[in-house]
Amino acid sequence: MNTQVVHFHPRPETFKQNSQSALADKPLRRSLRTAMDMLMTKRKMVLSDEQELQMLRTLCEHVRQHALSKLPDLLVQLEENLTKRGVRVHWAETVEEAQQIIYGIMETHNGKLMVKGKSMVSEEIELNHYLESKGIRAVESDLGEFIVQMAGEKPTHIVMPAIHKTKEQVSELFHNNLGTELTDDVDKLTGFARAALRDIYRTADIGLSGVNFAVAETGTLCLVENEGNGRLSTTVPPVHIAITGIEKVVANLTDVVPLYSQLPRTAIGQPITTYFNMITGPRRSEELDGPQEMHLVLLDNGRSQAYGEEQMRRTLQCIRCGACMNHCPVYTRIGGAAYGTTYPGPIGEIISPHLMGLEKTRDLPTACSMCGACVEVCPVKIPITEQMARLREEAQRSPNETVNYPIKGQGASHSFGESIAWRIFNGSFGHTKAYRALGWFSTTFRALTPPWQLGWTENHVPLKPAEKTLHQMLAERKQNKQ
Repeated sequence: MNTQVVHFHPRPETFKQNSQSALADKPLRRSLRTAMDMLMTKRKMVLSDEQELQMLRTLCEHVRQHALSKLPDLLVQLEENLTKRGVRVHWAETVEEAQQIIYGIMETHNGKLMVKGKSMVSEEIELNHYLESKGIRAVESDLGEFIVQMAGEKPTHIVMPAIHKTKEQVSELFHNNLGTELTDDVDKLTGFARAALRDIYRTADIGLSGVNFAVAETGTLCLVENEGNGRLSTTVPPVHIAITGIEKVVANLTDVVPLYSQLPRTAIGQPITTYFNMITGPRRSEELDGPQEMHLVLLDNGRSQAYGEEQMRRTLQCIRCGACMNHCPVYTRIGGAAYGTTYPGPIGEIISPHLMGLEKTRDLPTACSMCGACVEVCPVKIPITEQMARLREEAQRSPNETVNYPIKGQGASHSFGESIAWRIFNGSFGHTKAYRALGWFSTTFRALTPPWQLGWTENHVPLKPAEKTLHQMLAERKQNKQ
């Protein structure tokens, strides 16, 4: 099975070019439109009671905000309770630290094969690529992740990684890499993947998973899935490593109930997932299965920056349902690859700047129509458009300006010319005499208006002043009435 194909992956620095390529890809546009329409319809069906939905959204918002308000203490409590149950907890401030921690565990066990359940955080730290450079093979077991890994691509959606692929493309991919027959039967294609992964589960030295909710009160790691690969990845190999961002902690086990009630319904329009795993440690002496050793890696990677300020902290409420992507008019036209980040779409536009810095992601917060569809469907009421506006402001802010909570890459989009332009605008529109003088000049010499107007004319008709100002027309109207 080929899992080492290397393809070019778009980068966030070239978002505008990536978007143009995606818009020109007609098969991609059709696949996205079909998938998004289906997901929006299914969500609406399972959340048809508007009163229940809004009450649940408010409850989930409170649960997440309560957990974030006590995050440092909850993380310590989580570590204490997991340690009591035999789990080794590791703290990683950076991507590099997380990579080294996981590699160190692999090295201790002389591991050469890792089987992975779905984990967006492992994508965030580019774990597969790192382990491959160390001579270790990491195989994705989630069907969507399995497909994109085989294709040498990255996931384009946080819930459905291969949503951009058609069944014909998957069939050809499996045919070329697994030697299977060509078919458009989805059940057969799923069976091919299942058969290919069986030996991987049995022979893997390490199993790795993500975490949907980490419960501080009980030291429980909750894993939500539909395929069973998460359960196999965490129980069959002798060692289990879980990795998660520090924000996934909740205070109590009861807090999980409303979040879990929302997650599958708002993500894929499914009343409940097939599997809900609650992991509390390695195999006990009286148990017949499960890993002999278990680790948890808690990753920061810029999350503390978002946590530091109350306004930006709300970004961390996210439960990774992907509903904002499914309803976003930008994402549904360009797909996830164009963003060049682990987390695409609206949530990616507000969280990636904290993880990667505004130097790399300065164009992402501008890839938004501010329509508010993402805010309306967010199960935990993240004010995404408000965060977007704030990040645009920080990208334009002078790099030398001192602020209480600086964001990495502050001023990445700042330019001297634009700064001067805004000062002129402020001076012209902030004073009555200057404003009227500008109006007179613009109408009198309207024929001299240039056809090029910075970036405005890239997508708009050139602006041209009216023949008369509003003040002039009102004065004439008043005079005519007399």
